[in-house]
Amino acid sequence: MKKGTILTAALLALPMMAVGQQSAATPPAQAAATQPSPARISLDDAIRLALQRNHALQALRTTIQQSLAEEITANLRPNPTLGLDAQFLPFQPGQITSDYINQQAQFDAGVGYLFERGRKRQHRLQAAQDVTAVVRSQVSDSERQLTFNVGQQFVDTLLAESTLEFAQQDLDSFQKTVEISKERYRVGDLSEGDYLKIKLQLLQFQSDVSAAKLAKLQALAALRQLLGFESVPDDYDVQGTLDYQPVHADMTGLKSLAALSRPDLRAAQQAVVAAESQLALQKANGKWDFNGTFNYTHTAATNSGAFFYNMPLQFFNRNQGEIQRASYGITQAQQQASETTQQVSTDVVQAYENLRTNDQIVQLYQGGYVDEAKQSRDISEYAYQKGAASLLDYLDAERTYRANQLAYRQALANYMLALEQVRQAVGTRNLP
Repeated sequence: MKKGTILTAALLALPMMAVGQQSAATPPAQAAATQPSPARISLDDAIRLALQRNHALQALRTTIQQSLAEEITANLRPNPTLGLDAQFLPFQPGQITSDYINQQAQFDAGVGYLFERGRKRQHRLQAAQDVTAVVRSQVSDSERQLTFNVGQQFVDTLLAESTLEFAQQDLDSFQKTVEISKERYRVGDLSEGDYLKIKLQLLQFQSDVSAAKLAKLQALAALRQLLGFESVPDDYDVQGTLDYQPVHADMTGLKSLAALSRPDLRAAQQAVVAAESQLALQKANGKWDFNGTFNYTHTAATNSGAFFYNMPLQFFNRNQGEIQRASYGITQAQQQASETTQQVSTDVVQAYENLRTNDQIVQLYQGGYVDEAKQSRDISEYAYQKGAASLLDYLDAERTYRANQLAYRQALANYMLALEQVRQAVGTRNLP
């Protein structure tokens, strides 16, 4: 056996011995207890925090309270009116006597009220309640969008974390290869040119680790923005892995589920009802109202009362313009509801096909390409360390393995993103 080969085998055994000694010296539980771990949140935790703490969503939810306040205003009755007057008072103060006030001056006090006809108050209240229903559904749709954004960003964070772990593992593995190559060069088993090439290649692995760290920090910051910065500590992290969970759902079932669950579709349908309520209100506003007033009068030592009644003569303005506008509003709402229905179907089709395509890609990788790329890299690495393969063959196998691993992780992330898109398209996270 060659001297260089013996040294190479010895160097390969050293890291395993060191790991074994370290494991024996420090139990895993004790080592974990000595290192404080940051807060780790799952996808469900992230969605819950976002729905509770996201400031944009909280601001939007106030529109519900504002709409409820509009209901209070719509249900109010007209205020009565109070009228007071004093007539025939002299300018000379000396003439103002009790006899003059009783016999000559006139005093009036009246109370009036506007009587609304056509059930205007009931129609105002109904129209306001229908608007509130639309606002609630629109807020629910914003929650749906926020949930999708959180899920998308969470998957991006998992991808960044997985890429970082792989880059670090690849760096550690290649670092050992560099150390072995250094020893082979020292004993004359490797040329200086090949040693320098493989040493320079280490820069790429180090750069990959730095880029992966930056990508993860940026992904965590973007996710924190959706959750609310005060919701998680500065050193928080995500909990989970890139995972393949096959979904067995058909297009028809997803469309039916979307028709029942999508809040934007529900809002569009409720908008038609709200438009019909507006038409009923405008027709009621076209009904004439009347004012009734009771007036008390004291004059010439006599107390008397009078009733007054007045109403508009609807020769010209019968609210025709607003009634016609409200009629066109119903047509507009119906067309928008039809457009939203078609959009929901389009979203489901696109999300379903996207999921199917990414499912096929993941299965291709899991069908053998991932294992084969790793086996090829391991064989080339072993052969290179034994001097049975060239440096170029080993570096080419290493690049192929790295590209395959990164592509596989991206395929898993794309599948998980497609799954989130399906959940967004149907309007619920509970898929059949």
